[in-house]
Amino acid sequence: MALIKAWAAKTAGGKLEPYEYDPGPLGAEDVEIAVEHCGICHSDMSLIDNEWGMTQFPFVPGHEATGRVVALGPQAKGLKIGQRVGLGWNAHSCMHCKQCLQGYQNLCENLQPTLLGRHGAFADRVRAHWVWAIPLPEGLDHRDIGPLLCGGITVFTPLHEWGLSPTSRVGIVGIGGLGHMAIKFCKAWGCEVTAFTSSASKEEEARAFGAHNVVSSTDSKALAAIAGTLDLIIDTVNVPLDWNGLLGALAPNGRLHMVGAVLEPLSIPTFTLLMGQKSVAGSPTGTRSAMDSMLHFANRHQVLPQTEHFPMSQCNEAMEHLRAGKARYRIVLDGDFEA
Repeated sequence: MALIKAWAAKTAGGKLEPYEYDPGPLGAEDVEIAVEHCGICHSDMSLIDNEWGMTQFPFVPGHEATGRVVALGPQAKGLKIGQRVGLGWNAHSCMHCKQCLQGYQNLCENLQPTLLGRHGAFADRVRAHWVWAIPLPEGLDHRDIGPLLCGGITVFTPLHEWGLSPTSRVGIVGIGGLGHMAIKFCKAWGCEVTAFTSSASKEEEARAFGAHNVVSSTDSKALAAIAGTLDLIIDTVNVPLDWNGLLGALAPNGRLHMVGAVLEPLSIPTFTLLMGQKSVAGSPTGTRSAMDSMLHFANRHQVLPQTEHFPMSQCNEAMEHLRAGKARYRIVLDGDFEA
């Protein structure tokens, strides 16, 4: 098997450098995908920096890939050579633990993320179990689908798994890489959408994405003015917020749903939860069946991220663009490895 060409960080916080590795024999249930495009997720940057203390170097980022199947293990199912597929955060589930058998392959006891303990998709090829090589709908631009396979499913899951009604009123905290997709999905779902932002300059964009209302997340008076009005708030940012103010904005039986990786412990007023029968929840990406549902829904409503494209050979420039907070709103790398 030919060596895989990739871009890898050799040390924490280091620049990405050309890197080649031998992938070994293809697993019986695995597929190999020739990467055409790969989105950059904020978690790629966190892992390059070893912010979570779990990165193994050399580290090849990338888990929002689209491309074509170029090799199939003898027991891989439902796919064919040349088929265009996508690969998100998850690359392998055991398919026999309780969670897998219940349909929650994303909660597998032996889950293998695409870029932890294995090499990711900033590469000419990447491998995964056939279950997580997801057939892509023809009606969506494959160049921009990648971010849906991590960020998109992350914000879609709170709507899909908890049976959100189209008549619900939903708040989205943060108008960034995750938040702008959440606004688009909630608008297409039929909800009344309130966007929370600390940047007044983003109000016009938030409304263009589908927000009906825009509220300052740092203005306690603005939060108090919408007290008791929202059925669901999805927090997409990774910084501490006015949790009491956000919980106060929830209607009785409302839920604050965390998808942003806030590293500090949440200071939650228990009495607010008790008296309003409110809850705080979280979820990682989504189930395999939810991925299909999300793509079907996105295809029907033409929900796609707003993207900027860089050649993969300019991955360091793209990462600096993200670090500088200039991304509007997701970055996608276009494969340009020489044959």
